[in-house]
Amino acid sequence: MKYFSAVLFLFFICQYSFAQSHKEQIASFRQNYKDDFLKDPRSPLKKEDLEFLRFYDADSTYRVTARAQLLTNQAAFIIPTFSGTGSQYVRYAQLSFTLKGKPVQLTIYKSIALAQNPAFSNYLFLPFTDATNGSETYGGGRYIDLTTKDIKSGSIIIDFNKAYNPYCAFASGYSCPKPPDENRVDMAVEAGEKNFGKGH
Repeated sequence: MKYFSAVLFLFFICQYSFAQSHKEQIASFRQNYKDDFLKDPRSPLKKEDLEFLRFYDADSTYRVTARAQLLTNQAAFIIPTFSGTGSQYVRYAQLSFTLKGKPVQLTIYKSIALAQNPAFSNYLFLPFTDATNGSETYGGGRYIDLTTKDIKSGSIIIDFNKAYNPYCAFASGYSCPKPPDENRVDMAVEAGEKNFGKGH
């Protein structure tokens, strides 16, 4: 009984430590996210706008390990933007995971244009929509950034706490890719960035 109690105690300590470290990681990610708006000359936000950024509280249950099946011989296709243009992408990997007890499948994409740039050759793009769009979150969906190096031994960690809004959520005049229909999550993903708290 004493051994079992000790194991249980250590389990809860580890769980608490993970929750704390995850919150710290997300806090750091969001601070960097805010800082990037001030570094980008094309940014839709100024320093005084950053206070209007809204986020769900960090929730480690939205950090999942997905099985990643790499896709080969994929034809390039156009992902349209909200402005009416489009960019070429290829389907890079199919993700399968469980979120809040429900099975989910999403596709990761690779930009043809960015792949030609050595600085972004490993960049992967995960756009998605969910049941919060248009109410609590931006109606056009949200994005998660990944890299090819994030896929290890056929799996990848997807943290929806890192989901962010495209520039189109803050101002007009930007070409933001629309999440393809296949990347619809049929539930409320209450993690990541919320609606911008200031009109435009």
